[in-house]
Order: sequence, then structure tokens, then C-alpha cells
Amino acid sequence: FKKLTSARMLHLSFTPNADEIKWASERTNTPEALFAVVLALKCHQKMARLPSAAEVPDEVVDHVRRHLDLGEDVEPDHGSGRTAKWHRKQIRTRLGVTYDPSRARKIAAEAIREAARSRHYPPDLINAALDRLVEASVELPGFSTLDEMATRIRGEANAEIFAQVNDRMGEEGRARLKALVAVAEDGYSMFNRLKKPAKRATWSRFKAQ
Repeated sequence: FKKLTSARMLHLSFTPNADEIKWASERTNTPEALFAVVLALKCHQKMARLPSAAEVPDEVVDHVRRHLDLGEDVEPDHGSGRTAKWHRKQIRTRLGVTYDPSRARKIAAEAIREAARSRHYPPDLINAALDRLVEASVELPGFSTLDEMATRIRGEANAEIFAQVNDRMGEEGRARLKALVAVAEDGYSMFNRLKKPAKRATWSRFKAQ
């Protein structure tokens, strides 16, 4: 949320329009519930999921409150748990997304596993999962869930790649690789020598070859 709360971003992403306010008004009967529904709607439009109340910055809450012409003492409140659940369902229906955590994790895992074949950094893997989830119109899991999946699946993919390379090398290749890092009596390995920067090219060195 930190990158979303500039003045420009507040205006572009979290300002409810007349149609959204009318839609929310038809589904609520208190100012607090109206506030909660509009706030959740705008957050979902931006984040593709419904954040917890603790996740939403005060700047966003205050911005939506002002555009609803509510007093500073009015706080977002869906009401009972049953009503809050119904509100969430209404928001998802309006936005055309499905709340299915199990399916979301499956889609994300497939996307991350596919991306891990050619990408390494977790943010790239997470972005691949986000693209696939948005394409499938599925509500996004929390960031911590995607981060854990990216870390775990990347480790599995790297282990598979290592095993494949190890098998293709054969015994002779593995022996040569071990010899490359074996330390000689002078304290250096062949790998150390390979890493040593080449000397400056000169005519005398060229003739000596």
C-alpha cells in the first residue's frame, strides 16, 4: 500500500464515482456500512483482493470518507459477520471475480513453476502468478502466500535443474568438475586460476604464444 498512497494515486484509484456510491447505498442501511462497502470496493479494484482493515492506510480511509461526505467520527463497519460476508460477495460479483483460495493457489503454483524454468528472482515469479490469476478472474491470495510459494517452488525447480545437469554430466564430467575445485600444493585450485584476470595484451606476449 505504501506505493499507492500518493496524492495522485489516491485521486485516481480510491475516489468513488456516483455510480459506485449509488450501488453501495442500495446495499447498505447505515453510513458506517456504506463507508465499509465503498472502501472495500475501491481497495479491491486496485489490489484485486479484499485487504484486512489493518492493511488499509489512514490516508485511503480519510480520502474515501471525505468523498462520501461523512463526519470524521464515522468509521467503516460492515455490521454483523453475516452482513460482512454478503457485502464481500456483492463486491466480487460486481467486479466479476471469484473467491476460491484453493484454485488460486493451484493457478499461482502452476504459473510460478513454469516461470521458474527461465527466471530466478522471486518478484519475477510472483508477477507471473499475478498475471495468471488476474487473467483467470480469481481473487488474489495475500502477498505472504505468494512469497512463500515462490521461494519454495524456486528451490524445487533449482533442485530439479541441478539433478538434470548432474545426470547429463556422467561420471567423467563429475570427476572433471571435482578436479576443478581440488586445491593443489600451492594452495590454489584450477578454478582459482580460471578466475584470474587475463594479463594485458602486448606484442611480446602475443609472439611468445
